[in-house]
Amino acid sequence: MVSDDQFFLAQLDNSFDSAYAHLASAMQGFLRGWHHDCTKPVAVDKNRAWLHAIEMLLHIEPEARLIVCLRELGQVYGSIEAQHQKTILIDFIDHLADFDRFGRADMLFAKDKAIGAPLISLHAVPDLPAAVQKHLYFVRFEDLIAQPVKVMAHLYSWLGLPVAEIDPENIAVGVQESDSHYHMKYLHRQAGAIAKPRQHDIPPRIQAQIENAYAWYYQLYYPKG
Repeated sequence: MVSDDQFFLAQLDNSFDSAYAHLASAMQGFLRGWHHDCTKPVAVDKNRAWLHAIEMLLHIEPEARLIVCLRELGQVYGSIEAQHQKTILIDFIDHLADFDRFGRADMLFAKDKAIGAPLISLHAVPDLPAAVQKHLYFVRFEDLIAQPVKVMAHLYSWLGLPVAEIDPENIAVGVQESDSHYHMKYLHRQAGAIAKPRQHDIPPRIQAQIENAYAWYYQLYYPKG
């Protein structure tokens, strides 16, 4: 980390402004250089860590916008559990296979695990300044599946882009991402058409635990009534 580099720190003593400006310029250059071959009006970079680092991102790229994808939490857990049952002979990368279903759900929602870690960033959103929150767009998985054309038209409008014609029955697929890195537990399977996924049956005790522990999530994104 550059923040721990002694040579860089020494420069801050006598020339803070210029050294700090060099750091910002270098980080901006790396970000833009990574997408140097992009020929489209915008570049899309998918990473769950961006929400956690949104204020730093806007410091080096003030025009950046973040699309935050949401889904009902019980179904997020259910999707992972269903995939585990299909690959039950292979352990998770963080060794969750030996837990029972309730214990595995509890661990998945831990602050450093697959579901819990991004939830921490989501929970912090209301604390962000209004100017920062204006760069965030939240889209629910259920809405996207039910009304893909309408949802995407609104998203394009928010991005300030011309609305692209979308055919839900003919979706272009991209390069397949690696699944083996995560032991085949979190698949990146792509499909050429949008189809409503099967509803996962969640044990009532686990569903109740999720809704109680993350009441703020349901109040913000899945309000009743």
